[in-house]
Amino acid sequence: MLTPDDKVRPHYAALDARLSTLTADELAERQRTQERFFLLQGITFTVYGAESSTERIIPTDILPRIIPATEWARVEAGLTQRLQALNMFLADIYSEQQILMDGVVPRELVLKAPSFRREMQNLYVPHKAYANVCGSDLIRQPNGEFAVLEDNLRVPSGVSYMLANREASKRVFPGTFRGAGVRSIDRYPDLLLATLKSMAADWRPNPQVVVLTPGVYNSAYYEHAYLARLMGVPLVEGRDLVVHDNMVYMRTTTGLRRIDVIYRRVDDDFIDPLTFRRDSALGAAGLFNAYRAGNVVICNAPGTGVADDKAVYAYVPDIIRYYLGEDAILPNIETYLCREPAQLSHVLANLDKLVVKAVGASGGYGMLVGPHSTKAQQAEFADALRADPSNYIAQPTIQLSTAPCLIDHQVDPRHVDLRPFILSGDKIVVTPGALTRVALKKGSLVVNSSQGGGSKDTWVLADGKGDKA
Repeated sequence: MLTPDDKVRPHYAALDARLSTLTADELAERQRTQERFFLLQGITFTVYGAESSTERIIPTDILPRIIPATEWARVEAGLTQRLQALNMFLADIYSEQQILMDGVVPRELVLKAPSFRREMQNLYVPHKAYANVCGSDLIRQPNGEFAVLEDNLRVPSGVSYMLANREASKRVFPGTFRGAGVRSIDRYPDLLLATLKSMAADWRPNPQVVVLTPGVYNSAYYEHAYLARLMGVPLVEGRDLVVHDNMVYMRTTTGLRRIDVIYRRVDDDFIDPLTFRRDSALGAAGLFNAYRAGNVVICNAPGTGVADDKAVYAYVPDIIRYYLGEDAILPNIETYLCREPAQLSHVLANLDKLVVKAVGASGGYGMLVGPHSTKAQQAEFADALRADPSNYIAQPTIQLSTAPCLIDHQVDPRHVDLRPFILSGDKIVVTPGALTRVALKKGSLVVNSSQGGGSKDTWVLADGKGDKA
């Protein structure tokens, strides 16, 4: 919000002027209003392993993060470029594997990745759009430019909180919102539905779409139900599905109804007990055979996780250059591959300074934040690194940028990152908004909701609004 010399940035001027007219008590009341809205809407998140009740309202902050149009244009171009290249990478490694033969990405890194699915080899994927919904995590670097921290191509979550934050934001700062020229995100459910339908449009004029959820005990169940309701499509669990003659049907009160597109919010391992984990009760037996036969489309495609593997992440700029002949618009964060002996030695010698991540983990799990860790934790990770170096990468501890937040009745800086959502079907669309995730604990760098973080609305301004002269 402020420049290094404490001047308000142009795109924050209207919000700053409004805040100067409100007392601490008035701001606190608006925070309570927003929390009541979330409570009434049932906007919750499950924190596994919590001592108290596991289901709680996701913590939110009423002060929006504001991004000017010129800055967003670069983000949008960079995300479009990145997802286009990653979809081409997935189409390649599941067919001719030319990029592996050319040595751009190490063959064993891909073929031995836990998320690589040999069952996907040579399967037809409409539009070669393997990752239909992507939520890349961006951070702002010290030079002010955005960089990609990681890609989420498996079952990315958080878009419902982006939409809910926007609804709450309109109530908390209605006048400021109307005058700021904020780009709308209200069409996201329609765009998502159009993207999903485009995946089966070649062979069915009006495809039946469903959202497949693991059930009410999943941490993001609220989001599954919310998106299904906004799209106007059924929300189903594995037990609601039946596969007959390689066709997928859902049970309804009027009999079986054929399904064409499944927007699955279930991990690969649990989609089909006949193909993947035999003990899964979350998917449907025979579902992958129906997918293989081309009678149903699963979005995102199984096996997309190999493209957001944290070790493959280090090669994404090379992947973009290989397929598109362009330099990456959005850079990566410096990454050490522990599978390389020299880099492993460096990581082991600097565990107190680095962030170490398991390549297949997500949601803030399986990681060591060096500067905030104990000697015992560092020793535990050192043993794990030596035992299985290929399973880990390391990055410098990044000082996330901060945004103003209302903390204990006063405006205070907290560390944030940015998760925009990109849709890919017959075309690629970047939603003109994002989920800004906030590390609500003072000094904390962990923004994941599953690790106690929160969120806030993100205002992307229309052309000419709030840009510098």
